[in-house]
Amino acid sequence: MAVAPAASRDELAAYLALAQVPGIGAARLRTLTAAFESAGAALQAPHGAIAALPGFGRAAATAVRAASLRAAHALLQQLDRMGASVLLPEDDPFPPLLRDIPEPPALLYAWGDVGLLARPAAGVVGSRNHTPYGATAAQILAAGVARAGVVVVSGMARGIDATAHAAALDSGGASVGVLGNGFGVVYPAANRALYERMIACGCLVTELPPGERPHAHTFPRRNRLISGLAGVTVVVEAAAGSGALITADCALDQGRTVLAVPGPITSPTSLGCNKLIQQGAKPALCAGDILEELGLPGAADPGRMAGRDRSGAVAARHGLGVALPERPVPSDLSALQRSLWEALVAEPQHVDALVAAAGAETSAVLTALTELEMRGLVKQEPGMRFAVV
Repeated sequence: MAVAPAASRDELAAYLALAQVPGIGAARLRTLTAAFESAGAALQAPHGAIAALPGFGRAAATAVRAASLRAAHALLQQLDRMGASVLLPEDDPFPPLLRDIPEPPALLYAWGDVGLLARPAAGVVGSRNHTPYGATAAQILAAGVARAGVVVVSGMARGIDATAHAAALDSGGASVGVLGNGFGVVYPAANRALYERMIACGCLVTELPPGERPHAHTFPRRNRLISGLAGVTVVVEAAAGSGALITADCALDQGRTVLAVPGPITSPTSLGCNKLIQQGAKPALCAGDILEELGLPGAADPGRMAGRDRSGAVAARHGLGVALPERPVPSDLSALQRSLWEALVAEPQHVDALVAAAGAETSAVLTALTELEMRGLVKQEPGMRFAVV
């Protein structure tokens, strides 16, 4: 954090001191600073004057008067040592989308590239206990929107969250992680390497001060920030009662769009997503669906459009009177994906025939077909037959 002039740093420390008072949220902080014209003045205000404010009282006034300015300065020094910063709602780097949500944060601690907080963003969330299908879907969608310049926002949990963050970074894009704990605490511990990548190449944010451990109540509050930072929230996999569904509810409360990845009706981890779609959420079938909701160029997904052109070419060869130009297969397909696609251009085939022709393990072929399906290049037909789109 850049060194601030002494006066403004003292005011920032006063604001931090007030923010640490139990029960003092964004609304009460605004009341205090408006009534006494600054956080520093609020700390020094008479007990009776504080108690007389709307929504306060003698107990709240006593807590405010006990706030420690020294502890707040120590907190600022700790942030300095870490290379992190604290953002107040009136600061330019503060995420503009968070200013107007219900229960906006009184402040944000940020560690990494704070410039990412002002860029178009998509929340990608899902189950901790996900399926291979869910992981593949998260990778395809997160990487796709990240390559289009959209910041991928998620909650740094194990599972779909961690997969989405990593996919965005691996694609050369950007990601923001919202924590349910303070800086200096890695939760879950298995995500330590991802934490380090996010600090170096993305950004971590939290409402909680450094050293604060995660608690059950901090995660639902974190979820409102995930959806609040994003113009659209995508739920990849979510069982009944999943925290990802809480994030979807937060997005709807904030007036944001929710998309969901459809899944097998036999999969418990797809139950929440399928219900969301049943209730009106748009299915997320490719990155273009997300970009479209954000109103960004590239909403016509290259894979999907290429699939349409190839369908026309196949139809023309079969005398169906459709004569669209055939596009080359996307250059980023793996060797297995390419061989499967080329086999299906000729005619739809059963998965067993594809496995035999590819000379690969059944699991590898199914994974490759799922990836092609998620990109809108192939589709599954009844009886485990596949065809180009």
